[in-house]
Amino acid sequence: MKSENLELYCVTNQEETYLENTNLHLAGVGKKSFSNKYLLCNNGDNIFYKEEYYSELTFHYWYWKNKLDIKNKNWIGFCQRRRHWILRESIDKTITKNNLNKHIIQFPEPDWNNFESIICEPISVNPVKKIKIFKRGWRSLIKDPAILFFKKKQNLLLHFDMHHGHGNLKKTIKYLKKEDQEDFFNFVSTSTKFNPHIMYIAKSNTLNNWFIDLFAWLNKCEDLFSKNNLKNYDTKRIFAFLAERYASFWFKKYTNFKEHPWVFIDPST
Repeated sequence: MKSENLELYCVTNQEETYLENTNLHLAGVGKKSFSNKYLLCNNGDNIFYKEEYYSELTFHYWYWKNKLDIKNKNWIGFCQRRRHWILRESIDKTITKNNLNKHIIQFPEPDWNNFESIICEPISVNPVKKIKIFKRGWRSLIKDPAILFFKKKQNLLLHFDMHHGHGNLKKTIKYLKKEDQEDFFNFVSTSTKFNPHIMYIAKSNTLNNWFIDLFAWLNKCEDLFSKNNLKNYDTKRIFAFLAERYASFWFKKYTNFKEHPWVFIDPST
């Protein structure tokens, strides 16, 4: 039975029986076929044709444009096929696809009324192995050799440069709204942790404000990147990776947030 106070949408690029056995609202993205158990985002106002670059954001956009109701007072959240919000008491338990429904959150926690958003517990991007810096971050290393020795310099900006194209994050910042440009640059230049996976839970008004800022920025960023140059996984889905970093910043700047545990599920086991 789905909670009347919490709507969780799980975005997947393929049908999964174990997801169908949960109380999650299921959403399908990508080129594969889906049964009527899954919401599809290739109708109405949509960016379905951008899925290979935007990943699960194609559904987020569709939800915003076609389903989000500002009058809706429920908590609304998003997760992924392999990453899920879990109960706090389940943190130390073994969670698999076979027992997932017992451990995912079903209702808002009592203290959520004191907050405006729920975001994933963070992951750290440092320390970085020196061999990786030499291999992936050599351009940054030439400019600042100190990144080899000082963990604080192994920040989100360096991490993005190493994995999603050197300079790509920095050059997008000028397309943010003015009041975010300096703050976001300071965030990625000083932070060594971020809240991953484009997963968040909030009320409709907060989500609406987030989507306005996010998609206005990403739409402008499209002019920076030739899709012919976005070929491998690390760069092809650059708009999703940009959103992941911006979400960590945005929800902390504009909302009273709480971090919540999540789990990775391997569907193949």
